[in-house]
Amino acid sequence: MLPDRCSVTESGRQCPSPPEFVVAVTADEGEYMVGVTCDAHKKIVAGKIGVLQTEGKIHAGKISFSPVKAVGTDCIHADADDFVRIDTK
Repeated sequence: MLPDRCSVTESGRQCPSPPEFVVAVTADEGEYMVGVTCDAHKKIVAGKIGVLQTEGKIHAGKISFSPVKAVGTDCIHADADDFVRIDTK
């Protein structure tokens, strides 16, 4: 389950855009999901993760942005109101 909004907060307000990318760091120890972001905040998130890696607060490794994909299974039943619009450019 992902958040329904981008993880970025600016001036105390959370970005209202839906997530377009899952942000992860791939290190020697494995891959770690660190958040979700919209396309507009992709560079800001990459910069912040770089700073946190330099400070040793996040594992050093390659930052990756994977497009969010809609997935359905037989065991997950959702109401149409539960879905967030995903732009599949």
